[in-house]
Amino acid sequence: MTSSARPPLGKFLASADKKTRDKAIKNLSVFLSDTQNVLPKSDMDKLWKGIFYCFWMSDKPLVQQALATELAELILTIASTTASLAFLRGFWRTTVREWNGIDRLRIDKYYMLIRRFVNATFRLLTRAKWNNGSCQEYNRILTEEGGPLCPDDPRVPSSLASHIADIYMEELEKALGSTPDALPAPLGILLDPFVVLAARTPAKVTYNRLQSALFEPLLDALSSENSEDEPKAKRIRLSDGPSYPHLLAGACLEDPEQEGRVERIALKKHLLRRMFEMASQPETKDSNRRKMYALWKESYEEDPGAE
Repeated sequence: MTSSARPPLGKFLASADKKTRDKAIKNLSVFLSDTQNVLPKSDMDKLWKGIFYCFWMSDKPLVQQALATELAELILTIASTTASLAFLRGFWRTTVREWNGIDRLRIDKYYMLIRRFVNATFRLLTRAKWNNGSCQEYNRILTEEGGPLCPDDPRVPSSLASHIADIYMEELEKALGSTPDALPAPLGILLDPFVVLAARTPAKVTYNRLQSALFEPLLDALSSENSEDEPKAKRIRLSDGPSYPHLLAGACLEDPEQEGRVERIALKKHLLRRMFEMASQPETKDSNRRKMYALWKESYEEDPGAE
């Protein structure tokens, strides 16, 4: 920490008194907005434990919703993208560590908090013009040991990875809809943690959720331009699934400034090729490999142009 200012102590953030918690969050916002205030890992972990239990103590739906939004917006209060991502790493590291201790009466509000943070992170990366280094650092936060999409960390609960898969494209769509003049989102980079997790996760339930909640709906949306030529059963499936209009009107593979907006068929081709490549890796679980090849084959046969 490079200035004399101190972040709010955890005992204030996790106070039983709402006024004390509210004041601590406002002080935290002021603290984080000062670019001179840089927290080392140990202090960040202590801070996030306090924030986590600050949210734990919020017990009314409207209070929970307002606090979830306020906490997620802290990412955008921080002027430096690097510092914002360090703060975000604290959020995910704490969430993974504390997840199994969340009781069933509180789990829904933490699902909501995650949704808010995913959305705010996409808006942060949009503000950073989808800088490649920032996007790659975000992927590292998600996939490193202690991250929510780490395929090799047995501490990561499958329900957490499944929830992220459920909401990821939806929140990216919302974020792009709220910033219509933004550069195209690098879909190839943003999806890579999920492709790697699909290949390497030892949990069958995690793989199945990734395919049903993320890959299949996205591949269907990428095929929807030619849906009138599809068999009736597939047309019904396409019409029932999410369409992601903002994403598909403003997405690229990896470099928004060089590529500009990329057509759907190229996006689908890239995703399928990446899935095929990961399925071919020696680290890929055999059962996952078979499923990834089957999904690739099915998508290719439905749309040969996406080879």
